[in-house]
Amino acid sequence: MAGKKTKSVSFDAMVKFFMNSYNIPTKKDIDKLIIRLDRLEKLIKSKGAVVQDTPRPVKKRAGIRGAMTASDTVMDAIKRSKKSVTFTDLQAKTGFEDKKLRNIIFRLSKLGKIKRKSRGEYILA
Repeated sequence: MAGKKTKSVSFDAMVKFFMNSYNIPTKKDIDKLIIRLDRLEKLIKSKGAVVQDTPRPVKKRAGIRGAMTASDTVMDAIKRSKKSVTFTDLQAKTGFEDKKLRNIIFRLSKLGKIKRKSRGEYILA
């Protein structure tokens, strides 16, 4: 009983098999994409469209009347109190849920706009 000799698989064939089965792009595929992108860029430039590389500056909403952010609301509530304001007072004045209010307080304290007087009590910086 002689066993059948099997043909060894080359490494290149194995790599090609995995690249095809897992949809991994080849250098040829990437070169085709680059050519298509170049063609699209030329088309856009020829149409006279303006392409911006930098994002537009964001307008601040604090100057707009009536458009207060959640942080502005909390800052205003702290500003109105004579001494310090507690977490429960802030929650009652603003109407925000626990998680949202905790995040706002954390952000304002990191920015240095408010300080913690004691546990659960906050004042303006």
